[in-house]
Amino acid sequence: MENCKFTTSRSVKRYKFLFVLAIFLSSFLSVYAEDVSNYVEEKTFTFSFENVPLKQVLSHIEKNSEFIFVYYGETINPNRKVSIKVTNQPIRPVLDKLFKGMSVEYTIDNRQITLKKVAQKKVQPQSSKRKTIQGFVLDKDEQPITGATIKIKDSTTGALTDIEGFYKLELEEENPVLIVSFMGYITQEVKVGKKSILNIQLEEDTKALDEVVVTAFGIGQKKESLVGAIQQIRPEQLRVPSSRLSSSFAGRLSGVIAVQRSGEPGADGASFWIRGASTFSGATDPLIILDGVEIDATQLNNLDPEVIESFSILKDATATALYGTRGANGVMVVTTKNGENLKKPIINFRVEGAISQLTNVPKMVDGITYMRLYNEAQTRTPETTDIYSDEKINATIDGVNPYMYPNIDWYNEMFKKNTFAERFNFNIRGGSSRVDYFMSASVKHSDGNLKSLSKDFYSFNNNINVYNYDFVNNLNIKATNTTKISLGLNVSVRDWSGPYSSAGSVFSSALNANPVDFPIRFPGQEDDTHIRWGGRSGAPNGSYVNPVADFVSGYSSTYSTSVTANLRFNQDLKMIMKGLKLNAIVSYYNYSYSKVYRYCNVNQYETSMYNPQEDTYDLNIIGNEQSTELKTGGSNSGNRRLYLQASLDYNRTFNDVHKVNVMFLYNQEQNDVNNPSDLLTSLPRRKQGIAGRLSYGFAGRYLAELNFGYNGSENFPKNKKFGFFPSVAIGYNLSEEKFWGPLRNIIPQFKIRASWGLVGNDQTGAGRFTFLENLTNSGAGFTTGTGNQTHTNSGPVWKRYANPNLTWEVGEKWNAGIDVRILKGFSFSADIFKEVRKEIFMDRGTIPTLMGLGNVTVQGNLGKMRNWGIDTSVDYNNQINKDLFVSFKGTFTFAHNKILEMDEPEFSLYPNRLKVGHSLNTIFGYVADGLFTDENMINNSLPQQFANLPLMPGDIKYKDIPNALGGTDNAINEYDKVALGYPSVPEIVYGFGPSIKYKNLDFSLFFQGTGRVSLMMSGFHPFTNDNNTAKRGILDYVADGCWTTDNPNPNASYPRLTTAYNTNNNQNSTFWLRNAAFLKLKNAEIGYSFKNMRIYVSGNNLLTFSKFKLWDPEMGGGSGMSYPTQRTFNVGFQMTIN
Repeated sequence: MENCKFTTSRSVKRYKFLFVLAIFLSSFLSVYAEDVSNYVEEKTFTFSFENVPLKQVLSHIEKNSEFIFVYYGETINPNRKVSIKVTNQPIRPVLDKLFKGMSVEYTIDNRQITLKKVAQKKVQPQSSKRKTIQGFVLDKDEQPITGATIKIKDSTTGALTDIEGFYKLELEEENPVLIVSFMGYITQEVKVGKKSILNIQLEEDTKALDEVVVTAFGIGQKKESLVGAIQQIRPEQLRVPSSRLSSSFAGRLSGVIAVQRSGEPGADGASFWIRGASTFSGATDPLIILDGVEIDATQLNNLDPEVIESFSILKDATATALYGTRGANGVMVVTTKNGENLKKPIINFRVEGAISQLTNVPKMVDGITYMRLYNEAQTRTPETTDIYSDEKINATIDGVNPYMYPNIDWYNEMFKKNTFAERFNFNIRGGSSRVDYFMSASVKHSDGNLKSLSKDFYSFNNNINVYNYDFVNNLNIKATNTTKISLGLNVSVRDWSGPYSSAGSVFSSALNANPVDFPIRFPGQEDDTHIRWGGRSGAPNGSYVNPVADFVSGYSSTYSTSVTANLRFNQDLKMIMKGLKLNAIVSYYNYSYSKVYRYCNVNQYETSMYNPQEDTYDLNIIGNEQSTELKTGGSNSGNRRLYLQASLDYNRTFNDVHKVNVMFLYNQEQNDVNNPSDLLTSLPRRKQGIAGRLSYGFAGRYLAELNFGYNGSENFPKNKKFGFFPSVAIGYNLSEEKFWGPLRNIIPQFKIRASWGLVGNDQTGAGRFTFLENLTNSGAGFTTGTGNQTHTNSGPVWKRYANPNLTWEVGEKWNAGIDVRILKGFSFSADIFKEVRKEIFMDRGTIPTLMGLGNVTVQGNLGKMRNWGIDTSVDYNNQINKDLFVSFKGTFTFAHNKILEMDEPEFSLYPNRLKVGHSLNTIFGYVADGLFTDENMINNSLPQQFANLPLMPGDIKYKDIPNALGGTDNAINEYDKVALGYPSVPEIVYGFGPSIKYKNLDFSLFFQGTGRVSLMMSGFHPFTNDNNTAKRGILDYVADGCWTTDNPNPNASYPRLTTAYNTNNNQNSTFWLRNAAFLKLKNAEIGYSFKNMRIYVSGNNLLTFSKFKLWDPEMGGGSGMSYPTQRTFNVGFQMTIN
């Protein structure tokens, strides 16, 4: 009953509600019907839009009124750009003005506005004797293209389409061919035939649309109008499984020489040069510009590829002269993403997890092999008797007592196989017609391959741990129709912790350690206050290094932040002059760095009095007992920079053929040290300069550009403080000529270009104010006074003499290149370049001792160097069908330099010693002539004067090099050194790889290689080093290939073993020279895309092909015992929400 009662009551209430609602609606509709016409007439609008999508204006009307628009999808093109300005106008005049010239009509029903497409013009055939052709030019969606050019081939007659895409053209001949073109669309040639009505549909040229290249000072130019040597790369091609952006440069950027020397997390960035090195003064790094402001390589490495909008390399003088002193070594220009006028914001996030492994770790022999080879070496080392007994060798084999007879694999004790990294990025972009924004947050974490051994003994973890936090925020405000204000914020925070000594030294000590002389540690006693680390006395500092004890004895932690804030102001001055704009930048940068380290002393023990029957031994501490209390230290540093820039830019096109651009720019900056330590560091560093550009293009066919930079520097005297650096370039688009018509379908673009210019460098490599003398009070002291009233003062000493003639280092650059597009999707660019760098800075080293200057230096312009080469890039992009897309990218860079002049000792009799005539980074050494095979060969050979041990069979024999007169000095000495092999930095870097997408599946490979590069092996020789402070292990390579009495191979890969350091066999020579060229499978990736999501798996440094096998040849020469590069396997997930 209760339930039924409830239902009845609820029904009655429902009917009462409906009855009241019906009465209310009837009353409302009667009033509304009378009010509709009043609302249409009385509601007014005031707004202004310029060159915005049509849908934006319709949305504005809906949001600011009760009107709604109804239309079918094909009725209008919502993305069509319109401009409209109304003031207090009702809806009908607004719509009339908005749709003027469009094939659209509207009806207003109440507050609903219905849009309809009106029938297109009926084009009537002409019936005059002079034939007329007419029609419409449309895009793929059959929307009109306004302003398209229709020309009669081989004629000056042409026309432009109107707002509806309509054109009309009188023909002067029978059966002409029309050339139809519009920016961003593929040019078509259409035969008229007997037609009088011809509608033409153009296809978008997707490659051309993408080829807007960011040039000097962030100015975008269409690639077809460029005359400078500029390489641009898509940001996604820089996205590789590495925390350092520069590790992706090699082979992907034409004109860039890059090598990665280390795989240590946080220090695995590459060293890179644009077109190699052109100076030996020390300043070879390129200028890096981020959003118009200079940054350093560390900031670039911290940049997440997700935030990059464009990445350009400016290589020749035309592109770099504008930067004057800063652009001598090339320029990298990077811009970050900005917001867009979107209905809804676009949210992206990416998550990646990676596993990394050390590549090609040098292999060491075990303890048994070590002792046997040590004994063999002792028999070949005069006056040595200490050998490992058979008892010790056998006891080690049997594992009798690991403390008395250790056999330690130090590497496996200290290093783990895998390490992990995680990366996360979240970004959002959006905005309206007035305000748009882009915000990004990135977190990257990676750790090292060191085992966390310190946790077993102390409360800290000294494995490498690196956290990077990066934030980018770009906000653009359209204050008025002609004024735009932009705010940019870039924040990078780096938190690093690791071993007290560097990770590289930990790795080296693990490989170098003797495996049998002592255990890691001995068992502790009940009353111990410290750990009993293993050791062995006899080293100059007390005990030989125990790698584990040294590793766990402390940790280091660094924390750094960099903040860059940019304020930009862009003002269109069309009210003064059409095409004139004012741009200004104010940028502030602050960097702070702090380091804290904690460490303790270690106590090492060695065994004595071993009793094999009871398996007991005595322990003796080496030296005095040390306090193990943790000690603390640290340091702080930082700097800040204020940068100001203002420019006037004039850009106009006259009569559709004369394109003129004029720019004039002023900039200045000031750099300060946050915590100066002396007077010199307290003085701010200041730079000031102006730059200008004048470019002209005729019909996209003939191109010319003039640039100049005028810059000041603190390093030169007053009359030489400013330098002027001009450049000139010309270009010729042959494909725009009439005679190119038959080739246009095969080669739609063919451009040649050439440039010449001067660039300047003020980085002397010798500090600041190098034209002034440097006088300190660190000289010999003197005492004044008598008795107990004396005072000792330090005397003055000259560190550098003044040089009032010091002036700019100047590079003269030439460049010639071509840009070609062939068929569909294939493009090719090639440049040949040359630079002669003059007045190169260096300290004069050949001052005669008779002048009495002692060791005081004098800085001068004493060098000259030539650098030349070629760089090319090949791209192929083709949508084969709706399911299959194929692309290919390849680059090749060759850069070879030669020193033409430098101040070096007089070697007129021994020209083989001169660096002049050779490349920078050339390795000098002796020419090996095999190994001595017997005493008779040694007795009949010239003395090798650098040998510290008597020569014996198995030692390296060297050639005597004739002098300039054809004679010799009958000895092997330093005058027999010559240039060996290729430079240690590669002269050739190349890369290539395909990318394929089939439906939702994508796959890519990228190979990268180097050529014309050598490495010199050194510092890995076993048993001891040059100062006898180490008891080194032995590489498998040495054990397997050394010369022995049992195997006296004259072609052995390693000479005889000695337990004493053998200077004869440790000279740089062709015996240790190796070809360091390689080809790597640098990256492979496979992914699958869903509607708004993609998952992928990738690998980095997967395979290496090289004649050199001991370690990764990219790491360069030495012992191979620094932190190796890493092989990475990565899993990622990306999602877009809009």
